[in-house]
Amino acid sequence: MNPVGKALWFIESHFADELTLDDIANCACVSRFHLARAFEAATGVPVMRYVRARRLSEAARRLANGAPDILTVAIDTGYGSHEAFTRAFREQFGLTPEALRSRGDSDNLVIVEPIKMDETLLTNLEPPRFEDGKSFLVAGLSARYTCESSAAIPSQWQRFNQYFGKVPGQVGDVAYGVCYNADDAGNMDYLCGVEVSDFSALPDQFSRLRIAAHRYAVFSHREHVSTVRRTWNTIWNKWLPASGHLPADAPNFERYDEKFDPVSGMGGFEIWLPLQR
Repeated sequence: MNPVGKALWFIESHFADELTLDDIANCACVSRFHLARAFEAATGVPVMRYVRARRLSEAARRLANGAPDILTVAIDTGYGSHEAFTRAFREQFGLTPEALRSRGDSDNLVIVEPIKMDETLLTNLEPPRFEDGKSFLVAGLSARYTCESSAAIPSQWQRFNQYFGKVPGQVGDVAYGVCYNADDAGNMDYLCGVEVSDFSALPDQFSRLRIAAHRYAVFSHREHVSTVRRTWNTIWNKWLPASGHLPADAPNFERYDEKFDPVSGMGGFEIWLPLQR
């Protein structure tokens, strides 16, 4: 298991929390000495500098979009005071949070984007089972991604996790990561959500998606969540061409049940790929 891949997932999923090098190293299952050197060798950036830059970059986006309360942004970014946040922000970008919010755009700022994880093919993909899936409703937070920007999906889960278990009409304790509305340019929408009984009482910021009944190939992903790109890549580029099946033009999704641990990224989950009948 690649410790840097695990560390990247943990950082992107938890950078709003108080993070230490020990926290990240524990998730990556290596010593802090090992992680510090492995991370810099793989990315060219010291691990805690990357954490700081990612936090401030996400804060900069919010401020450029007109976030009304700078202290709230500071606290959400992991800073305990307006002063500490302003000092770090000026060191990172050369201007204050107030100046960026007044300017209203992040042009010419050096925004640090999330680093993409390993996408190489798996040598051994566990054969899928086949299921006739029912139709159901999913609601949650959605964002549109390019191939390059999809490394930000863990931070989207970080935002959604504050709602999990409290969504009006939530059915069960299963979370879904749904890919839909893909286009020929490789862009897609990704929804972090839960099944709901209806859409009537949901928060305004939630997206709503009706998933139709389909025949699915269901794959088990038993490794750390940071390697999910490798599993998806192997399904699309190795298993599917050799399987004799054709994919349906419909949402595909990851299904996270109670065995999955969102803190460690371990426990496994399922990948549901819709097939043409």
